Amino acid sequence: MSREFVIGLDLGTTSVKAVVFDLKGNVISISEEMITSIYPQQGWVEQDPIQIERFAVIAVRNAIENANINKSELLTIAFSSAMHSLICLGEDYQPLSQALIWADGRSSEQAEKLENLKEIDIFKKTGVPIHPMSPLSKLVWMKEEDYDPYLNAYYFLSIKEYILLKWFDQRVVDYSMAAATGLFNAHTLDWDGELLELTGIKKEQLSVVVPPTEVLTGINDGVAKEMGISSDLPFVIGAADGQLANLGIGAISPGEVAITAGTSGAIRQFANGFNITDKHETFCYTFTKDYSIIGGPTNNGGIALQWLKELLNDQGSFDDFTEEAKKIAPGAEGLIFLPYINGERAPLWNQQARGNFFGMNITHKKEHLVRAVLEGITLNLYQIGQSLENLTGSPDKIYVNGGLSRSDLWLQMLADVFGKEVYVSESHHSAAWGAAWTGLVALGKVPSFEEIKENIPMNSPIIPNENNHKIYLNIYKKYALLVKDIAKHF
Repeated sequence: MSREFVIGLDLGTTSVKAVVFDLKGNVISISEEMITSIYPQQGWVEQDPIQIERFAVIAVRNAIENANINKSELLTIAFSSAMHSLICLGEDYQPLSQALIWADGRSSEQAEKLENLKEIDIFKKTGVPIHPMSPLSKLVWMKEEDYDPYLNAYYFLSIKEYILLKWFDQRVVDYSMAAATGLFNAHTLDWDGELLELTGIKKEQLSVVVPPTEVLTGINDGVAKEMGISSDLPFVIGAADGQLANLGIGAISPGEVAITAGTSGAIRQFANGFNITDKHETFCYTFTKDYSIIGGPTNNGGIALQWLKELLNDQGSFDDFTEEAKKIAPGAEGLIFLPYINGERAPLWNQQARGNFFGMNITHKKEHLVRAVLEGITLNLYQIGQSLENLTGSPDKIYVNGGLSRSDLWLQMLADVFGKEVYVSESHHSAAWGAAWTGLVALGKVPSFEEIKENIPMNSPIIPNENNHKIYLNIYKKYALLVKDIAKHF
């Protein structure tokens, strides 16, 4: 019996990762290339699209070599990608700018103006809360600032679209990546004319919108040779990393919520159709014509813990650092941390938000700070989850992925805060597996997206401690009041 494999190519914020899976979701090999972020000015964050494209080629080649598989055994390569990046491209398809990524905050002033715009209800059109993360705000900034790459650009693309263009000579974008721009009308499933007018660009300067199962063939021969693949290998466009992380961990049915906690974080749930609230607290991004994903992202996941580690000049391992929190009972003896050190998206949607330790006294030590930061990250996710519950009701099951899910301490804390069983897959590469599964659906190798539930190797669930849950509910009441009060001063 011949072997069959598939690759999920995950274009993240911190790295490009190629993961080889068998058809049951078992990881065969991984190759990862770390991306360099560039900070030209305070609040500006860029990445080099040329570097990322090269890293994608290298990651695929190394993953295939590490897996020791033949070209004929590889069925497809499918994409997952971080959202909200923006590149200005010339007529010759060469970048005129670096990629402005989601964390870039240069368009804060423009986002505030868009928020106060009375003529167009942008959120009701798109499901994307107005924030500097979105290409909509970035394009308005470029227009108002006479940004030279914008003035000379023929096309505007995300990092993922740039790679597709380089490899296949096609300008295409899937529904979810288009939705994340803030320029895509979720009701018509097309670019919105009124929003394009705000940015000063034309529909022809954007890519053709296609479903996540779109198959791409005819990869550039030179790229295929570099990767070590057949030039006739079918690729599948896939989707954004949020949707695919939910899919890859099996959180696709009503009542099933996925929490991603890496450098940043998010809590998400699939839904039928288009679902938003008047409070603008959550996003709603299209996935297919029938399904969208709703939820809220936070800028402040593991980055807050890394910040504290560097602040304290801790030279030990990350695992040892988090273990410090075990010395302290839930509640960190009255110390509460608001984790907004990197501005914030949900629930505040305010790039000017700032972090805060509340309740500090002379008895607090390093271990209290570590515990408070972990709890602050978790309580923030819980608060975003409360907004999500207003749309969907209380979750039945919580699935978790991302770097923090490797910490048993944090997983127990998460279960205790939410008061729900927490499920974690054996693999921490849910977005890549979601992409790979989308590829299998596109090629007709599997019958449906839902079938993935039978093909995810899972660990035993983490059971919440009811006593700790009661403690955290009381702490959350104070946390929510602090957020409400301090947010007035941002």
